[in-house]
Amino acid sequence: MFAHLPMYDVPANRSAHLRLWQVFQDLVPTAPELSFPGDNLMAEWLSPALFLSQTCGLPFRAKLHGLVQLVATPDNQIPNCAPGHYHSVILARKGSAPDLAANNFVLAYNDPLSQSGWAAPQSIGITGTSQIQTGGHAASAEALIDGKADIAAIDALTWKFLLRDSDRMSQLTILTTTPETPTLPYITRLTQDMGSLRKSLNQAILSLDQKDRKTLQIFGLVDIKADKYLQIPLPPAP
Repeated sequence: MFAHLPMYDVPANRSAHLRLWQVFQDLVPTAPELSFPGDNLMAEWLSPALFLSQTCGLPFRAKLHGLVQLVATPDNQIPNCAPGHYHSVILARKGSAPDLAANNFVLAYNDPLSQSGWAAPQSIGITGTSQIQTGGHAASAEALIDGKADIAAIDALTWKFLLRDSDRMSQLTILTTTPETPTLPYITRLTQDMGSLRKSLNQAILSLDQKDRKTLQIFGLVDIKADKYLQIPLPPAP
């Protein structure tokens, strides 16, 4: 078995993630060590050896639903969003923001299977005259700073971490936000005892000290059914 938390495992969060997992292992001694994800997240999410991971809403509804179990949704306490929900911020360079209504700009996006980076801007008509795929939210922000793109959509929690960890992000500004959707869910394999796993994970989060919870911006779990994810339309491909 293996477990990883790949979505927000930036260097500044790593120690807090490990402490969270240690608390979890104290509750579930059979849980595997927390590992780093490999190069093929989709294959790992679909692996029968998956103990726990976190995915994005778009790959869950497009490729994973019915093949994994949705454990729970984290409450990241995103401002102006319901518990267990988040949105994307639409970013541009300060002083050079394009006219969103004209749609005459280059859009940087992290991945075509990203709810926050690709599906969310598509849902409000932000497509651009061209797009560049960057491979990650941080890379999309850097593409704006370096003048390679004009607009990027980045999920609000990643944006919070980028502002915390990089002085370069002060060169960017928020133009607007996208509608809220359920945030990135925790998943496990179909044969896992999901109820017990959810209970222990929630207890571990709530037992973590306040500093680590603020570092990770995780404050508990929310029970959001798969149907709430599935009702969001799939976006067109880039």
